[in-house]
Amino acid sequence: MRNRRTGDTRKIKIRFVFVGAGGGALHLLHRAGIPEAKGYGGFPVSGEFLRTANPTLTEAHHAKVYGFPPLGAPPISAPHLDTRIIGGQSWLLFGPFAGWSPRFLKQGHLGDLPRSVKPTNFGPMVDVALSQLSLVKYLVGQLRLSEADRVDALREFAPSAVDSDWSLSVAGQRVQVIKPARRLRGTLEFGTTVIAAADGSIAGLLGASPGATTAIPAMLDVLERCFGNRFATVWRPRLLEMIPSLGTKLSEEPALFHEVWDWGTRVLGLDTPNGQVAVNESRRFG
Repeated sequence: MRNRRTGDTRKIKIRFVFVGAGGGALHLLHRAGIPEAKGYGGFPVSGEFLRTANPTLTEAHHAKVYGFPPLGAPPISAPHLDTRIIGGQSWLLFGPFAGWSPRFLKQGHLGDLPRSVKPTNFGPMVDVALSQLSLVKYLVGQLRLSEADRVDALREFAPSAVDSDWSLSVAGQRVQVIKPARRLRGTLEFGTTVIAAADGSIAGLLGASPGATTAIPAMLDVLERCFGNRFATVWRPRLLEMIPSLGTKLSEEPALFHEVWDWGTRVLGLDTPNGQVAVNESRRFG
């Protein structure tokens, strides 16, 4: 370990390491030398949003409203107008718009992307670049957008939007996973990917930052792959008490689906009048 502020280094012996370093996880897994990480590559993109704190606007909108992604764009680019409370202050955010930087972290190094290219992942990365020309075209188009163009896109949601109310903010940096396939081929992964050593000594999370819908499945995957014996014999019964649907396809168990749905609705307060409005709005806008 190295303290990047002081330069001090130290060594720690431990039975298991989890690498949850965002875009930096790919570099660390490569340096760990585990064969499971060989061939994996990454391509960094940033997410940009228009935002406003104008009280007149923030007080008039209290939901997340989705539209449809542009033709040829990935599903994760679906535009949305979103209410956020940050440091006690209400904001409206609209986006995402794609940006680009060779850094794997917001405060990363300009050499992050070149340093991630290895003999084992060069072929998959080139293959993905050639097979995803529509995405490359979409990214180039996003990079050419002016701030006025972005506000024009916002006007599809809010026709009366005024340019001076909104400013552009870089929300974060994401490294899209390029997964190796046979014969130097590669596939572009838009979700979250877990890589784990066969001996269970190290695991890491790559790709999209896990939100509420993916964080728990990803961590259960880590537990099962890295702590197999304990997971099956000791932890699984307790986990089933916490997650009744564990290991079950809810689409094949309608009674269990309704039980889980009703429980979640009560816990989240969605059975209240305000909660029901939010549910109806989310169904309305898909």
